[in-house]
Amino acid sequence: MQHDPHDPHATDTNVIQLPAPTAYPMVMSLGIALMCTGLVTNIVIGILGLVLTLWSIVGWFLQVFPHEAHIPVAVEIEPIEISTSRTLGRRAPASEKPRLVIPVETFQITTGIKGGIAGGIAMTVPAGIFSLIKYHSFWYATNLLAAGGFVSWAGASDAFLSEFHLRGALAALIIHGLTSLLVGLLYGAMLPMFPRWPILTAGVAAPIMFTVILHSGIGVISPILNQRIDWFWFFISLIAFGLVCGYVVNLHTKVRTAQFRALPFAVRAGLHTDTFPVIHVDAQEKKDLDHKDKDAQQ
Repeated sequence: MQHDPHDPHATDTNVIQLPAPTAYPMVMSLGIALMCTGLVTNIVIGILGLVLTLWSIVGWFLQVFPHEAHIPVAVEIEPIEISTSRTLGRRAPASEKPRLVIPVETFQITTGIKGGIAGGIAMTVPAGIFSLIKYHSFWYATNLLAAGGFVSWAGASDAFLSEFHLRGALAALIIHGLTSLLVGLLYGAMLPMFPRWPILTAGVAAPIMFTVILHSGIGVISPILNQRIDWFWFFISLIAFGLVCGYVVNLHTKVRTAQFRALPFAVRAGLHTDTFPVIHVDAQEKKDLDHKDKDAQQ
């Protein structure tokens, strides 16, 4: 915002000078667009675009030099009164301990990997029982999982999926193995956040969450799996995975994180709590604080 010395309103304190509006930038954009269009259509359109571009450049330049064009805008002066309804209270002393990052103890990465392997093996038991009961073949669930990676298997029959296929077994092993490892790592990082009910979290809450997520997105990931999956047995398989994985993970000892090592020695040794000290205020001091609160409100 500048004051134009050539404007009679420049000395008026109730008026401010703002840059004048201009349409030349839009005209220049139109001209450039027409020049580009003329390259693939007709030279006449390109010439028209060139004329508009040059005209907008000159017009825009004259609005800035030798003096920038401004317009006066009236200003209404309105007094502002700043007030607050907050009361003045005494603050508790800040703790020397750094801010906590929960959890201060967690599992090692290898713990999650072991839990994922154990849970993946346990998950194959309900899946195999489902295949044997409904299709009289252990390989149906294996091939159904592998079908998501083979486009040619999208329209495969139940008889085809019930047979043993080496390619399908290898694909299912890779898919199931990698998924189990990733979920095992997730369990290793997640369970320390719920230390009171780890088995309930791993065996019930997590399978419900994973089932809901997969149910909403399985149609995009694998259409054939979306058409033929049995959600009841899939949920049972997830519960088996969660219970075994959570049990294996909780068998291992947690390791201290860098946040725990940053705590004061008295807290790490159990000699001192990490709570704030209690502030005792006598009657006279309380009366003085009340007076300060009333003065602050006024």
